[in-house]
This record gives sequence, C-alpha cells and structure tokens, in this order.
Amino acid sequence: MIELAALLRGINVSGKNRIAMADLKKGFEALGFADVRTYLNSGNVLFSCGCEDTGSVTEMIETMIHECFGLEIPVMVISIAGLADILDHAPEWWGSDDPGIYDNLIFILPPADFKEIYDEIGEVKEGLEQIMSYKDVIFWSFDRKQYQKTNWWPKTAGTDAARKLTIRTANTVRKLAGMRK
Repeated sequence: MIELAALLRGINVSGKNRIAMADLKKGFEALGFADVRTYLNSGNVLFSCGCEDTGSVTEMIETMIHECFGLEIPVMVISIAGLADILDHAPEWWGSDDPGIYDNLIFILPPADFKEIYDEIGEVKEGLEQIMSYKDVIFWSFDRKQYQKTNWWPKTAGTDAARKLTIRTANTVRKLAGMRK
C-alpha cells in the first residue's frame, strides 16, 4: 500500500464549497481507500491505496466529490514520500521560524507547469517575496506585513493562474509529511 495525500483546492474557504471533513472521509472510504484521515478543514486527506497511478486516483476522487457534494473541485494527489522529497529540497530561506515571514508551498495542478504559472504571474518583487521551483511545486515566502505589495499574493488568488494551484503553508506540509500511519 502506498501512503498518499489528496490536497483539495478551494474548499471551505469563506463559506464556499463547503464539505464536512467527516463526510469527505466517508467518501474516500467508499472508494476503497484505507487509513483515511483528514487534517484541518481545508481539504487535506491522507490515505493508503494499492494503486500506483495517481492520475487515476485523482480522477476517482474528483468524480466522487462531484457525485457526493455536487462540486467541481480540483485535486492534487501526491505520495507522502513525494512530500518528504519536496521538503528535503526546500531552499534554506523557506520554512524558517521567523514570524515576520509567511512560507507557502504552491502545488501546480496538472497539466500546468512552472513556466506557465510564472509567465502568468510574473517576477517576484525583490525584497518582499522569493520563489523557487522544484518538480511540480513552488516554494514561496513573503513578508507578512507587506504581502499586499507583493506581485504573487493577488495573482495566486484572483487570476486565471489561481485555478491551476493549490497552496499549503510550510507547517501544514510538514505535518502531512509526518503523519504516516
């Protein structure tokens, strides 16, 4: 069995796309997944599966969400080992304990890629934010007090590029990677 994480994009945000985690867990169990656990109320589901093709698992989950909850929710499925690999390749400036810096991990939803996202969002504002890509993620850090002045903040939430991403904090990613059964 492979341990996987499903990261749902845009659920339970500002009262929109509401899904109770207990109901979501039941939906995953109905698909035959084992060891199903949710983390936070923002669409993080850990589970075990006997299949290796994350693309078909993603499709199964998206179909279940549509059928059970009536929502079209993009899903990113990644192995727990993949999350650990990503964390092993984090830049030194990302994920610090500095309370003035906000560290996020941007997961790029297929078929999008870093070049497409970068072309849509553009360069970072020097001194306010930093990015680094690795595989299908972007490490992104910015100054908490000046986030509204960054280039990436408004564009990861309110543009076409936003539909191609799901974002988690450094702490959430670390927690998910450490929640092995």
